Amino acid sequence: MNIGLAIKEGSKILRNKFISNSQLDAEILMAKTINKDRNYILLNCNSSINKNDLKYFNKLIEQRSLGNPVAHLVKKKYFWNSEFFITGDTLIPRPDTELVVENALQFTKKRNKLNILDIGIGSGCILLSILKERKNFYGTGIDISKKCLNISKMNAITLNVGSRLKLYKSNVDKFNLGKYDLIVSNPPYIKTKNIKYLDRDVANFEPRIALDGGLDGLSEIRKVIKKSSELIKKSGKFILEIGFDQKNKVINLLKREGFYINSTQKDLGNNDRCIVSTKI
Repeated sequence: MNIGLAIKEGSKILRNKFISNSQLDAEILMAKTINKDRNYILLNCNSSINKNDLKYFNKLIEQRSLGNPVAHLVKKKYFWNSEFFITGDTLIPRPDTELVVENALQFTKKRNKLNILDIGIGSGCILLSILKERKNFYGTGIDISKKCLNISKMNAITLNVGSRLKLYKSNVDKFNLGKYDLIVSNPPYIKTKNIKYLDRDVANFEPRIALDGGLDGLSEIRKVIKKSSELIKKSGKFILEIGFDQKNKVINLLKREGFYINSTQKDLGNNDRCIVSTKI
């Protein structure tokens, strides 16, 4: 069998399971199978595929047909301007979260040697993207998951920012180290009862701890805002990702903790997704 035919059959299996990007997913999984990029796949679709590779490809297609995200199967995801190693232990980086990076870079254009804290660092995609762009910034990341911290460390080494990064296993409530010029966070903000209604890829395969924001979706956000108000320097910037329907409630929480609201930002779907604030 050749590469093109295998992809065609794989794509059909995915399409029958209502996977929306079935052709693209099949191509990416084939690229993973034979350890080539997607361009190679498209240019060499008539090349034959050996039995072992075909068996592995069909296994990946089966996993994808069950809802397992492509990013988990290939163990990587592109975010901002870098490729990040990920596993099922981390939230898959999403384009909407690039808003946090974009605003962080915009507000620090003329600044030097800033100390940044990322609360709930996960794969490291937010903080490491900022450190890669700002060569004289220093970052601290905290997470309650040791596995996430290990993944962040691996990504930091790959992106050559490891020497400017410190990582701590800590609950946000218990972290009291340092004062920061900039704090960023993408905390869990989905209401517990709504998790089961998320896309199957998310609800069944992404870490629940990175999604579950409690009964009202704000339990972790409250903790992050309270702790940020203690750890941030006066006039420091705090950039927070939020749920699409949380803007007004989160603004009130921020104001209560002494933050001035600079702006709210909408994501690619025109939903409120990010709040930029300053500690008064």
